[in-house]
Amino acid sequence: MAKKIISQGKTTNEAIENGLKELKVSKDMVEVKVMEEEKRSFYNILAPRVVKVELTVKEKKETKTEINNNKEKVERKINKNEEEIKIAVEQINNFLNKFLKEGITYKTEVKEYEVYVDIEGKDVNYLIGYRGENINAFQTILTSIANKKSTAKIRVYLDIAGYREKRVKTLEDLAEKIARTVVRTGKDVTLEPMTAYERKIIHTKLQTHSKVETFSKGEEPYRKVVIRLK
Repeated sequence: MAKKIISQGKTTNEAIENGLKELKVSKDMVEVKVMEEEKRSFYNILAPRVVKVELTVKEKKETKTEINNNKEKVERKINKNEEEIKIAVEQINNFLNKFLKEGITYKTEVKEYEVYVDIEGKDVNYLIGYRGENINAFQTILTSIANKKSTAKIRVYLDIAGYREKRVKTLEDLAEKIARTVVRTGKDVTLEPMTAYERKIIHTKLQTHSKVETFSKGEEPYRKVVIRLK
């Protein structure tokens, strides 16, 4: 959600300046809406004039260039120290051996210096959670464990009972459905907050679409994808 405040001053410019100081941003980073001045009756005619303005911080769009730059930064920082990756896998295995219930199995595999963890078993839905909330949190925990003794970031990908693959299909279908709605109505559609991984699925699915485009807005963990006409 965009950050907004109501600021006041003796003049419109003063009210705007006061608001900019409070937000600690420049004028080109906000949208300004001048509100009504406080009305003064005969009895308070000598009271100082007060002007109120509403300042809304503009939401930054996630452009294709930024996405590519972020991707390049991640690729440059990836840990290629095989010994550290081996230690990370051992730490993950030790944790899972203690954490997982009886009857639930797991497999860890290293592909191109990245660690993939696959968990299977009965009654594992609690590990996935509503719309993947738990699996995302669990992946964050495993990533933290893997990087405890590493000198550069080790990426960890977690899947549980094939959830990730199913989620990709669900999001791709959603992207196509919303794109059709946008083309039909001409109105932007903002999706629910998603992780960077899930937002990327939407962006990738629609990046070659002839009539719509996508961008992200908001701050983590409430960052959302917007689909609109080109």
